[in-house]
Amino acid sequence: MVNGMEKVYKAMKMVGVTNIIFGILMTVFGAVMGAFMIVGGARLLHRKKDLTF
Repeated sequence: MVNGMEKVYKAMKMVGVTNIIFGILMTVFGAVMGAFMIVGGARLLHRKKDLTF
């Protein structure tokens, strides 16, 4: 029974580490995408006088 519990704890540890890594990656990805959105919006606002409809 102890060997089975060790497997469970190791699996839980790997899931926890994986979740932390994915959380960090998603935070970085979100920050980068947010920066791209801000830059894109600023470019549109800067060039709005050039737009004709």
